[in-house]
Amino acid sequence: MDNKNVRLGSKFPLNHREVAGAALVLLGFALGLLGVYLTMPASDYSFLKLPRTLDDLQILRDRLEGYTSDYTVQVLVGYCMVYIFMQTFMIPGTVFMSLLAGALFGVFKGVALVVFTATAGASSCYFLSKMIGRPIVFCLWPDKLKFFQAQVTKRRERLLNYMLFLRVTPTLPNTFINFASPIVDVPYHTFFLATIIGLIPAAFVTVRAGIALGELQSIGDLYDFQSIAALFFIGIITVTPTLMGKDKSS
Repeated sequence: MDNKNVRLGSKFPLNHREVAGAALVLLGFALGLLGVYLTMPASDYSFLKLPRTLDDLQILRDRLEGYTSDYTVQVLVGYCMVYIFMQTFMIPGTVFMSLLAGALFGVFKGVALVVFTATAGASSCYFLSKMIGRPIVFCLWPDKLKFFQAQVTKRRERLLNYMLFLRVTPTLPNTFINFASPIVDVPYHTFFLATIIGLIPAAFVTVRAGIALGELQSIGDLYDFQSIAALFFIGIITVTPTLMGKDKSS
């Protein structure tokens, strides 16, 4: 990464055009959620809030179960918009949304829903970062960015394998990967493929746990030693071609 890119320079703070672009994205989500709200029946929706604890999530699950069968489209659209919004603007708590998908829709539909919304949200974050992300990522994660840039440069020939490894394993936070990828010149098609494939294992673990939501004592129960070991094993398999290619070229 050259010095020109490392310096914040005139790219911070954001200029008026960048702020306006981000505001338009935010307005689009707000209008979409308003449209969903207006098509739902008149009722008390004070229970609708982003869950921050398992208790919040259980209350939300209990109240939404009835609406899910009668207003499936509205619940699905609302769920997708909230999840994509959270991913786009890096709002913590999408693990609760993944658990909710399992509780409301079951394993197979839940995994498909989570992978779709997580990929859409990651893509939205990727393009938002392309527009306004450079000064933000330099400010928030300077050390991680240098590490990520070096790894991407070193593994450019087999970048998909490396990105799959990152998606499957908790080596780097997904939020950081979403926001930093366009800054370090990860092509979108590589980013997209690694996201939609690499998120499946973790989505399956989380969605399956959502079916037995009442048995969870904490979010830490989601990823026991066996689950984490399995994810790393899958990740090692995905990155093996990159390592083998490096050995042959050396």
